[in-house]
Amino acid sequence: MLGLILAQAAAGAALAKIGACIGASIAVIGAGIGIGKIGSSAMEAIARQPESAGDIRSNMIVIAALVEGVALFAVIVCILAYFL
Repeated sequence: MLGLILAQAAAGAALAKIGACIGASIAVIGAGIGIGKIGSSAMEAIARQPESAGDIRSNMIVIAALVEGVALFAVIVCILAYFL
């Protein structure tokens, strides 16, 4: 009985580690897609209105940094779930 409980706990820990790895990969892929869309939209906006390129570029950099920060937090949480 105790051996069965320990085996199930070990299997649950392995599934938690797989889940943490999948969560980290989804976070990184989502951030990459988001930053790509931000960049493409900014380039289209600059092409339409070249006179406001500086404002668009600075806003793009701020938004990309926020997306990058959220992805970093997600990866850190997944790493903590993997090791703890």
